[in-house]
Amino acid sequence: MYAAGLSTRPLRSAHRGGGRVHGLGRWVLVTGALVGASLALARVAAGATAPVGVVVVQPGDSLWSIAAARYPSDDTRERVDAIERLNGLSGPTIIVGESLLLPPGS
Repeated sequence: MYAAGLSTRPLRSAHRGGGRVHGLGRWVLVTGALVGASLALARVAAGATAPVGVVVVQPGDSLWSIAAARYPSDDTRERVDAIERLNGLSGPTIIVGESLLLPPGS
C-alpha cells in the first residue's frame, strides 16, 4: 500500500515545456497553417481547377474574345465566368498587358 500523497511516477515539471511549442516554432506553425489555408481557399475560389495557360491581354481584347478564341466549342458565357473566378476578377474589366490564367478546356 502507498502512503497518502506519494506516487510511483514523478510529477512533470511545469518548467520543462511538456511538449509545448514556443517562440520561433510557434511562429512557423502558425505561418504554415495560414499559408495552407490561403492556398486551400484560393483553390476553392478558383473552382478547384488548375490553370493550364496564361494569356497576356492585347489592345482590343475582352474576356469574351479571349474565351471565344481559346474555347471555340464551349459556351462562351461559362468560360468568361471561369476566367473571372480563376483570376479573382469582380467583373469583365481587363487591362492591356495584364496576364490572365486560363482554366483547362473541356
